[in-house]
Amino acid sequence: MTARTARKIEIQKKKRNRAIPRAKLSRPQGNTSAVRKMLKRQAGKARANKAVTA
Repeated sequence: MTARTARKIEIQKKKRNRAIPRAKLSRPQGNTSAVRKMLKRQAGKARANKAVTA
């Protein structure tokens, strides 16, 4: 487990403040089974929506 002393918490907060702000990912990256499953499900939902609206 990581140390949760007051000093460590203070250091973590300072590090967080210094971090470069980056935009959130628009979609999950990677080739893991969880991500592939999620994308497959999203694609199925999009296909179903397209069939309903068209």
